[in-house]
Amino acid sequence: MNDLFSSDEDQDPGDGGDAAGERDDDGARQRPRSPLAVRMRPRSLDEVVGQQHLLTPGSPLRTLAEAPQGGPAGPSSVMLWGPPGTGKTTLAHVVARGPGRKFVELSAITSGVKDVRRVMDEALTSRDLHGVTTVLFLDEIHRFNKAQQDALLPGVENRWVVLIAATTENPSFSVVSPLLSRSLLLTLKPLTEEDIAGLLVRAVKDERGLAGRVELSDEALEHLVRLAAGDARRGLTALEAAAGVAYSERDPDVEVPAVLLEHAEQALDVAALRYDRAGDQHYDVTSAFIKSLRGSDVDAALHYLAKMLEAGEDPRFISRRLMISAAEDVGMADPTALQTAVAAAQAVQMIGMPEGRLILAEAVVHIATAPKSNASYKAIGAATADVRAGYGTGVPPHLRDAHYPGAKQLGHGKGYIYSHDQPHGVATQQYAPDDLVGKDYYQPTANGAERDISARLERLRGIIRGK
Repeated sequence: MNDLFSSDEDQDPGDGGDAAGERDDDGARQRPRSPLAVRMRPRSLDEVVGQQHLLTPGSPLRTLAEAPQGGPAGPSSVMLWGPPGTGKTTLAHVVARGPGRKFVELSAITSGVKDVRRVMDEALTSRDLHGVTTVLFLDEIHRFNKAQQDALLPGVENRWVVLIAATTENPSFSVVSPLLSRSLLLTLKPLTEEDIAGLLVRAVKDERGLAGRVELSDEALEHLVRLAAGDARRGLTALEAAAGVAYSERDPDVEVPAVLLEHAEQALDVAALRYDRAGDQHYDVTSAFIKSLRGSDVDAALHYLAKMLEAGEDPRFISRRLMISAAEDVGMADPTALQTAVAAAQAVQMIGMPEGRLILAEAVVHIATAPKSNASYKAIGAATADVRAGYGTGVPPHLRDAHYPGAKQLGHGKGYIYSHDQPHGVATQQYAPDDLVGKDYYQPTANGAERDISARLERLRGIIRGK
C-alpha cells in the first residue's frame, strides 16, 4: 500500500514505531510513522531553519555541535530562550550528534532532584573513565524549583555536564542567578515566513518527510505559513494534516494529489494565539497596545485589543490600562477621553463579555483618535520631583486653616482674599509656598482643547500673580 503516513520506508530506528503497527492490503504489518515535525528534525546545523545569528563560526552552539579543535575555549552550558517552535529542542538534538558526546534528556515536568543527581554521577564517571562529555538537555527548566535548579550547579560549574536548558519564559525571572551566571543565555527569534515556507516545501519533497507523494499549491502554502505564526512545529503539523485530507480525497487516477487551499483550511481553520497571560507575551502585547494608543494608530490598537480578548485577558485589566492612557497620553487635550474610559470600565463590569468588547472598542477608538497631550503627566512629575527634593517651605499663613481655637492668634487666615468676591472670581494673592512662587508646572500644548486652556491659563496666572 502506498500510504502517506504508514510505512517502513525511511523510518529511523528511534522514530517511535508501534510494535503492533498496522497492516496493508496484503496483511503485511506497517509501522506508524513519527510525526512529520519529528521526521524533519535537522541532523546537522546546516539543516537548521532560522537562528543564523546563533550559528556563526566559533559560536557556542557550533563549538558544542562540532568536533573539538583544541582551541582555548571548552564547551559552554547554554540557556535557549524563545517562543515555542523556534528550534530549542532541535538544536539540542543536533548538538547530541557531535563526536565524543553522550546525550541525556530530562524534562522538568517529570524529573526531580534524584534524576539530576543520577545524571551528574554518571556524567562524572563518563568523563573521568571514558573521556566522554555528557550533554544534558533539560526542557522546560522554568518548571524546576530552586532546589532542583541548585542540584545542577556542581555539574555545570565543574563541567561534569554541558547543560542545554530550554525555556519559553524569561530566564531572568525563572532561573536562579547562580545557574544563570554559569551559562550563556541565547535568545531564539521567531522564524520568518520565508523560513517556514522553505521548511514546508522541503518537507514535501524530502524522503524523511512526505517524499513527493503530494504537491503543495501556492495558496495552501501561503495559508499554512500564516497559520504557523513563526512556529515550525505548528507549520509541519498543519502540513501533515492537510496532506492527509488531500490524500484521502484524491482521485484514484491521480498519482500525486495536490494539497489545495481548501485542504489546508480543513486541517487548521483557526490561527492559535501565542499569548501567555502570565509571561512575556502579556507584557509585550500590553506595551504595544498602550504605545499604539499613544501613537494614535487606532487600527493597531484594535488589533492588540482583539488579541488580548481572544487570548482570555481580563477585561478589567484592559479597562484600567485605558483609563491610565486617557489620563497620561490624552489628558486635557480631550478631557472627555477619561470620562469615556471610566464609563467603559463600569459598563464592562455590568454587561460582561462578549458584548463588553464593543464598549472597550469604543473607548479604544476615542483614545487613539483623540488629540494627545502629556502636559498633566509631566506637571505632576515635576511637582513630585520638587517635593522629593525638599522644596516647599510650608503653607503661606493666610491659606492655613483658621477654624480651630487659637488659629487666629497664630495669624492663620489673616489677609486671605475670598476669590468669589473678586471680578471674574479670581483673586490676586500668593498660593504657592514662598520658594515656589512663579514656578510653572503645567505647560499646556497647542493640541485639542489645550489650545483654549493655554490662553486662559496665561490670563489666570497674570491675575493671580498681579502681572
